[in-house]
Amino acid sequence: MDLQRITPAVGGSLPPQRRSQEVFSRLRQAIVTGELRPNEPLIEADIAARLQVSRTPVRESMQKLSAAGLVVPRKRGWAVREFSLEDIAMNAEVRSALEGCAAGLAAQRATPDDIARLSAIHAERLALDPDDEKARIRTNRAFHDAIIAAARNPKLTDAIDATGLFYFNGDIVRLSSAEQMAQGNADHALILEALTAKDAAAAEARMRAHIARTGRIIQRC
Repeated sequence: MDLQRITPAVGGSLPPQRRSQEVFSRLRQAIVTGELRPNEPLIEADIAARLQVSRTPVRESMQKLSAAGLVVPRKRGWAVREFSLEDIAMNAEVRSALEGCAAGLAAQRATPDDIARLSAIHAERLALDPDDEKARIRTNRAFHDAIIAAARNPKLTDAIDATGLFYFNGDIVRLSSAEQMAQGNADHALILEALTAKDAAAAEARMRAHIARTGRIIQRC
């Protein structure tokens, strides 16, 4: 297990509940972005040392990751769960519906600041080098997260998080060409146009189509 891929030092100054949530977030992010690979072993003591915390928040995080379907128990610790093509296809359908709903709500609730933030993220993506894998992942996630935040529905955010098993990650970047990146940016432009126009139906439909297209790429990983 290459723990260097997990951002270090959660720190002991946080309250216990916050510390546990931070460990969970770090590990979940590493899994859903593909930094931690399917079937990769996860040893609690090693993770605790890497994040500079006790084993308690790591153990609690593993239980939560297991409940979320992201890790499975092994004889010695845990491992990242490997998903079948059927799992991936079903998850894409659910995520399409949920993020479509979020886009529709965001079209009704987004503030001018929200739209400005989305426009800035989109402009940054348009200027990216297609070979800059980390920037592509970061800006794509930022764009989607900003829309989800603009929907202003914490319950919906939780539901989307629960299906966040197959985010746009390194595997997808490597499979997708510069042309497919351009198509993704074109999708984002159409979604942003609908949000700016406060057209909820168009925003939802365009987000659904965008995630469905990305889902087809994921199934080829």
